[in-house]
Amino acid sequence: MASDRAASYPLRRRAVVAALLKARGEALVVSGLGEPTWDVAAAGDDPRTFPLWGAMGGAVMIGLGLALAQPERPVLVITGDGEMLMGLGSLAVVGVKRPRNLAIVVLDNERYGETGMQETHTADKADLAATAHALGIATVGTVRDETALAAAIGQIRDAEGPVFFDIKVRPESLPLVMPPKDGARLKDRFRAAVLDRIIGDSRGS
Repeated sequence: MASDRAASYPLRRRAVVAALLKARGEALVVSGLGEPTWDVAAAGDDPRTFPLWGAMGGAVMIGLGLALAQPERPVLVITGDGEMLMGLGSLAVVGVKRPRNLAIVVLDNERYGETGMQETHTADKADLAATAHALGIATVGTVRDETALAAAIGQIRDAEGPVFFDIKVRPESLPLVMPPKDGARLKDRFRAAVLDRIIGDSRGS
């Protein structure tokens, strides 16, 4: 595998996540377990974010269910390449259901960050964007630099979904920034954030 390639990638994961969340607007965010969750927490805790502490491979399915249940709210899934590889079948369901409000971003450092930085298959020939397209997701891309990132953020924010971007980032060992660990609290505050918007919309109509 291409052990040295990822070390030369110019994009840094926390800067990428900060840029994504700066443009989040009203989006509900699901963060995959491990480093994507720490990166999202580093950008600022928010009740509209649902971080996963486990359920490897489940981030996209949670985001899909949320997008289908809340079709008027943008939903953004931010996950990692290892987690995405475990849940590839979820992309087939997204390709069939085609939720217009769902965007999926993979922070692809070509590593399993939680188990010792072993290389994933994206360090070799596995192409997540090509896979997503083959499974029926029309708007896809692989991002490798700042120019492509800026264009991708515009599509993530404005394009009709589903949208999928694989963002190549440098492998880094960064300080952990933890969201709350209480699962019941996370569920309750996320539910309240969703319901508050629904109630507010109904009062305004």
